[in-house]
Amino acid sequence: MGMKSLDRIIADIDSQQSEIIDTTMSMIRIPALAPVNGGDGESKKADYLMTKTEGFDEVRRFDVPDRSDPTVMRSNIVAIKRGKGKGTLWFVAHIDVVPTGDPELWDTPPFDPVLKDGRIYGRGTEDDGQSVISTMYAARQFLGEELDGMSLGVAWVADEETTSVCGIQYLLDQGVFSEDDVIVVPDYCTPDGGRVDVAEKHIMWLKFSIEGKTTHASTPHKGINAYKVSTLLLMDLIESFDSRFDDTDPMYLPKNSTFEPTKRPATVENINTIPGHDEFCMDIRLNPEYDPELVMKLARETAEVYERSTGARITVEAVQMGIAGRPSSVDSNGYRALSDSIEEVMGRKPEPVGIAGGTCANFFRQKGLDAYAWQTGDNSLHAPNEYLVVDNLMNDTKVFATLIHKLCSQ
Repeated sequence: MGMKSLDRIIADIDSQQSEIIDTTMSMIRIPALAPVNGGDGESKKADYLMTKTEGFDEVRRFDVPDRSDPTVMRSNIVAIKRGKGKGTLWFVAHIDVVPTGDPELWDTPPFDPVLKDGRIYGRGTEDDGQSVISTMYAARQFLGEELDGMSLGVAWVADEETTSVCGIQYLLDQGVFSEDDVIVVPDYCTPDGGRVDVAEKHIMWLKFSIEGKTTHASTPHKGINAYKVSTLLLMDLIESFDSRFDDTDPMYLPKNSTFEPTKRPATVENINTIPGHDEFCMDIRLNPEYDPELVMKLARETAEVYERSTGARITVEAVQMGIAGRPSSVDSNGYRALSDSIEEVMGRKPEPVGIAGGTCANFFRQKGLDAYAWQTGDNSLHAPNEYLVVDNLMNDTKVFATLIHKLCSQ
């Protein structure tokens, strides 16, 4: 008996829609937050997903101690269906989620998913539950078949929302992937599926800490207002960064480097006290033509200017430094097969682009491996009332099943 036809596979996926929705909602009910975000890792979600791996030839679970709390395991699942050909077609999706934020901004409880008007609402639905479920049900169509082409693999990974050290970086260090593989990362999304992420920018998270001197607000001359120093420093940094690193590249969205102030804790509890400490963070997405060390150099030089002029002590810390890997080839068999699969299901040929966001794909590129990030979605990720569109979930499943049919069954 031969491989099922692609038409039969697509029809089978359509017939499983209710089951796909139920599985998605069951998974979303399980929080998977990093310890630094007040969670206990991905182990409970991994326990659930391990029950969904029947039919693979090999299933491995990698429980990695969290660096901030070694008692917490960051759990990764790697499952493979062996093929007769060279290399593996991998689907890499992350199972951790970001914090829910202010619960008052949610219309429904974040971890009690709700199906309404063709959408499933809940934290981790679009990012990245949709990808976990779409790859799960696309792969299932082939687990009872003999694969004459590439092997088929899924990697459901931890720690993507923080550092990836205990997730995809760990798996890469373990030698799970090879240069013969085709790697698809269902993460970067557009509503019509019209773009494939083939390149990413440098990502820098910088923290500036300002130590001044506390005093009563009526006697500012007796203190050093850390809040005032940090505000002036921040405005100077934004202007200097925008001026110094102003080149654009139309391949990337957006085409310019960005320098955004983000996190800033409270200074003092009462209005009539001049704060002696302040800090702020910046999220920087730097076009790959620039060296991140030049950004650090300018940041430190600017901070030193304000130390001399104000008497404050200022430290600059790189909380995270994600160096952009080389762009993935758009001439490879893997990219062409993915592009053709998207066109067949979605009705349009996708455009290869570079993005400012960070995905697991960049860690492959850092190792010299091509990786392609794609899925459909409304970009509700990280926001209150995050949701996935059921039609998007079903279409993604069909695209991935089509890709498997192209690369693994023949």
